[in-house]
Amino acid sequence: MINKFNKIYLPIIFAVVLIAGILLGKALNNNPHNSYAHLYGSADKLGKILDYIETRYVDTVSRSKLEESAIPAMLEELDPHSVYISAKEMKHVSEDLRGNFEGIGVVFNNQTDTAIIISVITGGPSDKVGVLPGDRIIMVDDSLIAGQKLPSNDVVGMLKGEKGTKVKVSLERKNVPDLIEVEIIRDKIPLYSVDVSYMVDEDIGYIKINRFAETTYQEFIDGVDKLKKKNLKKLIVDLRGNTGGVMIAATSIADQFLDAGKLIVYTQGKASPKQDIFSTARGVCKDVELVILQDEFSASASEILAGAIQDNDRGTIIGRRSFGKGLVQEPYPLADGSVIRLTIARYYTPTGRSIQKPYTEDKDHYYNDLAERYHNGEFSEADSIHFADSLKYVTPGGNIVYGGGGIMPDIFVPLDTTGYSKYYVETVRKGVVYNFAFQYVDNNRRELNKYKNAHEINTYLESINIFDQFVDFAEENGVSRTTTGFKKSKHLVNTQLKANIARNVIDNDGFYPIIEDVDKTLKIAIKYLEEK
Repeated sequence: MINKFNKIYLPIIFAVVLIAGILLGKALNNNPHNSYAHLYGSADKLGKILDYIETRYVDTVSRSKLEESAIPAMLEELDPHSVYISAKEMKHVSEDLRGNFEGIGVVFNNQTDTAIIISVITGGPSDKVGVLPGDRIIMVDDSLIAGQKLPSNDVVGMLKGEKGTKVKVSLERKNVPDLIEVEIIRDKIPLYSVDVSYMVDEDIGYIKINRFAETTYQEFIDGVDKLKKKNLKKLIVDLRGNTGGVMIAATSIADQFLDAGKLIVYTQGKASPKQDIFSTARGVCKDVELVILQDEFSASASEILAGAIQDNDRGTIIGRRSFGKGLVQEPYPLADGSVIRLTIARYYTPTGRSIQKPYTEDKDHYYNDLAERYHNGEFSEADSIHFADSLKYVTPGGNIVYGGGGIMPDIFVPLDTTGYSKYYVETVRKGVVYNFAFQYVDNNRRELNKYKNAHEINTYLESINIFDQFVDFAEENGVSRTTTGFKKSKHLVNTQLKANIARNVIDNDGFYPIIEDVDKTLKIAIKYLEEK
């Protein structure tokens, strides 16, 4: 009984006390008509319960531990997106939203017992002192790294630090007999939210956005500027897998495609008056034909952008129904650096639809929604998706759109399982494509560095029959060429192999133009724009 009280009732009691304090403060500040004595009496009752626990409970109670367990339990009673972020987690969340962190500017692989540098950020701290891809990190300051089998997070923790601080790194480089010691001055390192921007043909450009951060809008503008110099006339913006982030980044990008005065989105909540966001006259893409790619993982800010384009009849949405997150969160910082991210409003697309999927019935149902969509056939057949007539809206151009659970695309593309087989699944499960690509580049960097773009790398890898080398490597690692589906999956695996090798040489500029060959949704978008 005591264990049950510790695990269940103590966190709940403490949560009630904690939220009562927060609500009391807000009520006293915001509602002068409330009786202070009445409010205080209620809060004092809850406070006394906490006092009893702290002073009379049979065992010593850790207040901080109760807080860390009680706050999430309390927020669990609200919506799925009101969350508690600890001070430790908040540092990483802030880096993602800011679009930068402070460190030395390298990407490394730590799968073996030694951290091997994959790429060096151009112009970053490591680049300035001559660190090269392929270098092995042997020591950081006076700590031995090589051979210690340290988790990647531990190595990252040793390399990251405040801007202006110094770290000494000892490197092993092929064909260099002695260790190379460099002193690196840490600096701000960008976290890019635009993976790539390139021309897929003479007048169609492609931009992939992986999340919406404070830097996303400028990254997008830089990508558009680059593509306009190459005759950009039509643009594919890929939001697949983009779970959202900073709303103003999404609205600022939508603004680039719309005439002045068009509604992009509006937000409204019980304590949050309606706020409209309209387009301005500054759009740089108003003459560019637009397609947006989305899937079931596209959420929040991604849906704001897609909804603004669809409701203003400005472009075409291609893919599958988006996630369905239409709630706006506001951060409330706490004294220890942790944050409560509380839902304060809903956002609505220009036609007035809320695309938040239901969450009041059962939280498990909400979290398992994507699995249920898959089992119901929604990923393979558009006819499997049904909307109530009450959720129907009409755009200015007369197109019918629906609210109540994500953005439905204008052109549905089923999940592509072409090339899937037991052989393919085993290569994924055992990670042999990624491992081979990494090792191949590490052993052949001098030759591969001769090639400057994805087309050159792809041509070279085809000329040496790289897939045959991979098949031998896969067999050595437990994936036999006699596994069912070897022939069926050859093209898919070979393309992924070449794309991953190219990524290890020239980053995403190498990966995306090659993987395009097996990207059905992207191919449909290209064909649509070509025919249009």
